[in-house]
Amino acid sequence: MTKTKTKTTTTKAKWRARIARPLVAAAAVAGLGCTAACGSGGSGPDGRRDPDGASSGRTAGDRAGGGGRAGTPAQESPEDRRAQDGQGGGDSRNGEKPRGTPKAGGRAAGPLSEARLKKAALATGDVRGFAVEESDGAELLGRSVPAVPSKCQPIADMFLFATAPPSEAGVSRGVTVKDESDASVITLALLSYGSGEADEVVDGLRSATKRCTSYRHTGYAYRDVKALAGPDLGDESVAFGLVASIEGAQVPAAYTVVRDGTTLVAFSSMNMLDAGKVEVPPELVEAQLGKLAESGKRTG
Repeated sequence: MTKTKTKTTTTKAKWRARIARPLVAAAAVAGLGCTAACGSGGSGPDGRRDPDGASSGRTAGDRAGGGGRAGTPAQESPEDRRAQDGQGGGDSRNGEKPRGTPKAGGRAAGPLSEARLKKAALATGDVRGFAVEESDGAELLGRSVPAVPSKCQPIADMFLFATAPPSEAGVSRGVTVKDESDASVITLALLSYGSGEADEVVDGLRSATKRCTSYRHTGYAYRDVKALAGPDLGDESVAFGLVASIEGAQVPAAYTVVRDGTTLVAFSSMNMLDAGKVEVPPELVEAQLGKLAESGKRTG
């Protein structure tokens, strides 16, 4: 029995590594693709993605120091100026929760800086049974490459945690299950936005899960896209699953995105061996939201 268990553990560890390698390679492809796409005139004057799904010209690498967007005042929209002046984000949508407004308890109304996000991100020791480290390809966070068909773009962008509108700042972490028999590859990202923009991202993802069933992105094929039940956490959430075809392997994946004010907590989880068990561990989502809230209290 011990010999069989050891063999199974070794096999799962190898498959976990096999998943991780092509993911890093795909991230590099995404970065190269973005370089080409961003220079092709596929985005509007403010750098956002065109409606047809072309890549955004404004990415993680374009952010100004401290997590702010690069750009001049002349390029800012009225919504951007209102957000900076603290005038935006107070409307409601047919009884839904206000867009990007702060909760009681000192949560910041505006976008969190990269420094704040780093302090709020999970670390090893925060959640029992999981190790956390800076994820491979973190410098590519927020890169967007066109997906085919374009209606699947919001879902495809989650591969590198890119969004439209783009985040003001973001950090990414890789999460490893300490149990070597678990073949999960988990990644989390914290993304901050201007007033109302995080809501737009969630709305876009929710709409895409209803319209998109399969697509191609960064040279790989993705199928069986379907909406999943999101956790009853934060201000709102969206979750979905899909199956990625990566270097001949079929890799089931699950995504969970939770909005907490103007910040998104996003998780992806892939598992090549236990397709029926692929999920974003709820304890990770709860712990990350809790640490984000505590970070806001300490610095608010």
